[in-house]
Amino acid sequence: MATPSVTELTLLKALWKGQPLSARALHASVEAELGWSFSSTRKTVERMLEKGMLVQRSEQGVQVYETGADKVATLAAFAHDFGRRVMELDSPLPVTMFTGSKLVDRQELAQLEQLLQDWPSDAKE
Repeated sequence: MATPSVTELTLLKALWKGQPLSARALHASVEAELGWSFSSTRKTVERMLEKGMLVQRSEQGVQVYETGADKVATLAAFAHDFGRRVMELDSPLPVTMFTGSKLVDRQELAQLEQLLQDWPSDAKE
């Protein structure tokens, strides 16, 4: 699966907090942050379905969406990229920087720490 863009990550975060969601409900949850029209959200959802980031199913006659992207692995990839490209770090970011996050619980924080510690070095990528 491809790494999500920043806007795709916004949709994933909304789903991680409350999936499954219809396209309308998903749009309503990100509309203020993204400032998009419903058609823009729909188009992004379609692209994310093609990339395997989302899964679509019918629930009581309504199409709903769930993430096809693992939350912890996705966050670890973003953290690794930020540490390497933005901060120019050769070692993993400390997991303490995620303490207090509303997006991950204690168990996910431990998984995130392990993923960041086990991340292959850039020489292997």
